[in-house]
Amino acid sequence: MGKKKYLLDTSIILDDIENLIYLYQDGENDIFISEVVLEELDKKKDLQNELGYFSREFFRAINSNDVIKNQCDSIADDMIYKMNFKNKTIELPLYIIYRPKYKTQNLDYGLNDSRILEIAKDYDFVLLTNDISLKIKALSQGVKAESIFRNMVENPSDIEFLFRLNLHKDSSLLDLESSSSFSMLKNWSIIELLEEDNTDNSLYLTGKKRFGFKIDGKFEEQNLDLIVEENSPYIRPINLEQKLLYALLINPKNKVSIVTGSTGSGKTLMTLQAGLTLFKRGVVDGIIYMRNTITSNDKEAELGYRKGDENQKLSYFMYPLYSAINFTIDKLQESSLAKRIEYNGDVNTIEKRDVTDYFIKKHNIEIMDIAHARGVSIARKFVIFDEAQNAQDSTIKLIGTRIAQDCKIVFLGDWKQIDHPYLSKFRNGAVTMLQKAQNSDFVSGIQLKNTIRSDIAQWFEENM
Repeated sequence: MGKKKYLLDTSIILDDIENLIYLYQDGENDIFISEVVLEELDKKKDLQNELGYFSREFFRAINSNDVIKNQCDSIADDMIYKMNFKNKTIELPLYIIYRPKYKTQNLDYGLNDSRILEIAKDYDFVLLTNDISLKIKALSQGVKAESIFRNMVENPSDIEFLFRLNLHKDSSLLDLESSSSFSMLKNWSIIELLEEDNTDNSLYLTGKKRFGFKIDGKFEEQNLDLIVEENSPYIRPINLEQKLLYALLINPKNKVSIVTGSTGSGKTLMTLQAGLTLFKRGVVDGIIYMRNTITSNDKEAELGYRKGDENQKLSYFMYPLYSAINFTIDKLQESSLAKRIEYNGDVNTIEKRDVTDYFIKKHNIEIMDIAHARGVSIARKFVIFDEAQNAQDSTIKLIGTRIAQDCKIVFLGDWKQIDHPYLSKFRNGAVTMLQKAQNSDFVSGIQLKNTIRSDIAQWFEENM
């Protein structure tokens, strides 16, 4: 079987530049892109978001010193340039096709896609695109077209971290830890331990329950109410899931977590409370909140077109954080006169302005744009990465590699709500981290399933 010749659409490169290495297969295939794709990448490289970052990473990885013109398999006036793509220790040839004059000259919509298709058809290339509309258009014109969806998770809803185990009231935890049902669980499994007793004829459950985590191969019991009482967070968890989440995040051995759940599950609020607890205890020096700037109505999250400086632009995307802070401030104001005096501010605005700024400064909360994370090293911080479902795996890796040993990082998301143009609910940063947590002893995970929201919001969640 001969080499495959792949023509890459922009979406493949912006998904993850390591896709090129995966496709190259140690020289088994050839990789081509058109100058149309180069132009699209060039237009994106100045964007202050993850797409801009990955465009810049692509251009950093290519070297145009070696040029081949009028290669024997080129068509008409096409010029084919060979460039070396080098990422870390891997180097591969990347061929750029430049066509001086396209048959497709003018279109109201989809001109670039049509020109990419034109080249794919002329050279009998396999067009690789994660743009479903372009793929369908290619197939309808008889062009071979494929997508590349690495790290797909078929059933993210089936990933579970809470396990129920039975233990006889006369048995010890050593008996539990030596059991096969316990041994097969990974570290950071959440365990609901149900007490058993027996009559002369049968076993039965007494109704008593204990909760704990499997840590370093042992069962570490978590007295959830005592943990909450001793740490006294500003906002206390109101259900079992939230208590487990809070206890998980403040555990001193826990470094990396993934938390998923719908709006109203309390994931952002409880994660913030955990960060505030660790800050007040001196475990961390502050909290960093970050999220990418992909939204449901911004096709590619172009921060540059919004008004204001960087912080003002980012504030458009930080409403989940402000909402959690403002809810916390409301409860503090209700708790005592002293707190009403300390947190004296307008409770009716989305950011509460002065009082929110005061809270943020008091607790050393920073906002960071992921597009500026390259070259940054984060130390002694509690890092919250929100909307992980709208982040590519390469973004998760980018942020994770910035984190020092004395940090904690929590990824939050709702894997059902995807706004990113190249991702789906089966393939995004949140479900990738869920899968990692399912299989890795290093990463903890929890999926929150209980939502606390208005009847209106609940109806739309269930019926639309």
